[in-house]
Amino acid sequence: MADERRPGESRPATQSSLFGDDVPVGDAADTGKAAAGARGHAETPAEQAARLNGVLNHAAFAYYALDDPVMSDADFDRTLRELQALEEAHPELVTPESYTQRIGGYVDKAFEPVRHASRMYSIDDAMDLGELDEWLARTDEALGATPESPVAYTCELKIDGLGVALTYRDGRLVRAATRGDGTTGEDVTANVLTIADVPRTLARPGLEALRNRGEGLSVEVRGEVYMPKHSFVRLNEERDQAGQSAFANPRNAAAGSLRQKDPNVTAHRDLETFIYAVADEAPIAVDTQKGFLGWLQDCGFHVNDHAARCTTSAEVHAFCERALAARDSIDYDIDGVVVKVDSFAGQAALGFTARAPRWSIAFKFPPEERRTVLREIRVQVGRTGVLTPVAEFDPVLVAGSTIARATLHNLDEVRRKDVRVGDTIVVHKAGDVIPEVVGPVLEGEMGREHELRPLWQMPERCPSCGSPVVREEDEVAFRCVSIDCPAQANERLIHWASRPAMDIDGLGEELVGRLVESGMVRDVADFYDPTRLSEESLAALPTGRTKQDGSPVVVGEVVAKKVMAQIEESKTRSLGRVLFGLGIRHVGANVGGLLADAFGSVAALRDATEDQIAQVDGVGPKIAASVREFLSTPQNVQVLERLREEGVRLEQERVEPARPQTLAGLTFVLTGSLEGFTRDEAGAALKELGAKVSGSVSKRTSFVVAGAAAGSKLTKAEQLGVPVLDEAALVRILETGEPPAADA
Repeated sequence: MADERRPGESRPATQSSLFGDDVPVGDAADTGKAAAGARGHAETPAEQAARLNGVLNHAAFAYYALDDPVMSDADFDRTLRELQALEEAHPELVTPESYTQRIGGYVDKAFEPVRHASRMYSIDDAMDLGELDEWLARTDEALGATPESPVAYTCELKIDGLGVALTYRDGRLVRAATRGDGTTGEDVTANVLTIADVPRTLARPGLEALRNRGEGLSVEVRGEVYMPKHSFVRLNEERDQAGQSAFANPRNAAAGSLRQKDPNVTAHRDLETFIYAVADEAPIAVDTQKGFLGWLQDCGFHVNDHAARCTTSAEVHAFCERALAARDSIDYDIDGVVVKVDSFAGQAALGFTARAPRWSIAFKFPPEERRTVLREIRVQVGRTGVLTPVAEFDPVLVAGSTIARATLHNLDEVRRKDVRVGDTIVVHKAGDVIPEVVGPVLEGEMGREHELRPLWQMPERCPSCGSPVVREEDEVAFRCVSIDCPAQANERLIHWASRPAMDIDGLGEELVGRLVESGMVRDVADFYDPTRLSEESLAALPTGRTKQDGSPVVVGEVVAKKVMAQIEESKTRSLGRVLFGLGIRHVGANVGGLLADAFGSVAALRDATEDQIAQVDGVGPKIAASVREFLSTPQNVQVLERLREEGVRLEQERVEPARPQTLAGLTFVLTGSLEGFTRDEAGAALKELGAKVSGSVSKRTSFVVAGAAAGSKLTKAEQLGVPVLDEAALVRILETGEPPAADA
């Protein structure tokens, strides 16, 4: 329930990494190992930890911030466990920045930040009954269980939704927030007020059960916002009729609905809640989780009926088996069972790790598997030319929906799974979301026939444009390097319109495909050219579907008006998003922002040398070479000039600073845990005074601010002789606006 780390994939393709180039979806950690091997050296433990953290952070950002997951449950959990095992073997690699020490989640700057009453933790996973039994045995031992006095556990269904915290003061709802990063969430009060089953005031029986009903009493309860399956189906049908892209699953639909800027949109989505936790149980006159669920019902909250108190592992197993058997028959998605120590006193005795409670665990359901026949392995060309093999098989019903294709990621993955066209294969949905090929069936005659079939080979020429395909020395992927490749153009257009780039709502994969097929749009500048795309021409565009009388279904005036308004609005997006949206190889969202801050305009960036670009903190020579190559290509320069002519902002917006820029020219690095604020908050405050905030320590770093449990960055600062400040010194800087002394 509270654990929302389920980075499943929305479509079978490579996804743009925050750290630059395309990241093959799926076995990202294994891909990194292959790349290391190709470079000719084995990874050091520190390099391995950095790679694993990069994979996990990329997947978490895509899942939480973009609602567009790029990694399956199984792959994510496997990568996290690999990192945990590595850090156990090398404790010096454990830093506050490691994913093992943090809670998954991000806070969208479009919403007001909300500080939670207490931290909202993730939950550790048990991937099978054996791991669940090990946890039960450890917990029983830690709490001194005996046959005469066993530890009681509460078992609850693990709802696949979006975490939410509801704050009531004097019995009235005053604030609702998303889980965010666990410490700070997003204020979605206006949206939550549109959800029918959320009580505006606590019912009298619940209020009377409070220990202290004095004025100003505040209670923060927590749970999950979800979308029922029947509502999800109806919503996608409506979006299909409106020419909009479908949501990948009910969880994404719920997250996208709750985080709307317009509450009226949320009000028209069928969202519901299950509440199951509290930030602080002290005000409540109950001392067990089972009793707490009863109190929630007395208050008027929607509480899941499927909960049981168990005192033996056999009872816990039985509950898990009943839940697994019922998962397809209930009208909401579940992906496991959460087992909690029932006693609040027992929970307090066990406490927490850096990222999860020791008194709770999530038993994850195994993916549902089906057999089908692999008919073809088709190659898909991504926006940077990466060729991705995609398995196409006979349609089969898995976990509530019919699937007929799944990505195979790259040639190495095809070889590892040893799937061949004509094989009977096993497929499932990783994390109940992503279609995935498990492997071929090799029993009896099917195995003998498999051995007679030829191995699949990556084509030597691009299936889209016929240009030669290359495999660079340091890459796993094969790539088409032709700038005129139409498949890359299609993916570049989709990327330009995506949420982290220009955020053009309604301009999804299907509509972009129709625009390209019609010849109306060839490059991103065509979106803004009224001679190529207008409200009238878009409204008349056939969608590829037909009415009952055989006449074509067109986009229509309503959708066309909305999309064109979104295109017009996108002209005001920041320069960093424009640079990211252009699809420059190795330039992710973060690097786009760094380049925008450093140069201020596309014109200045074009005039910069490769060395000057490489000098920007967080960029380096590889990215600089890619940027220089892109901006030196005549076709790209022409597109940029047309964007400028059509009014797309190619300069950084100049905002008059609210405070004097007394720290201009200084670069700070923040490390460790700060007591008074998060590192993001501290970094934002330093930037308000004109400072640069970097994620890495170098000779150009002016000061390192070190909080509790500072790790490798502090060590590097000491090695380089970079001045180190404590939190008290940071507070003085922020209060006075005065830079610290050089010998601070």
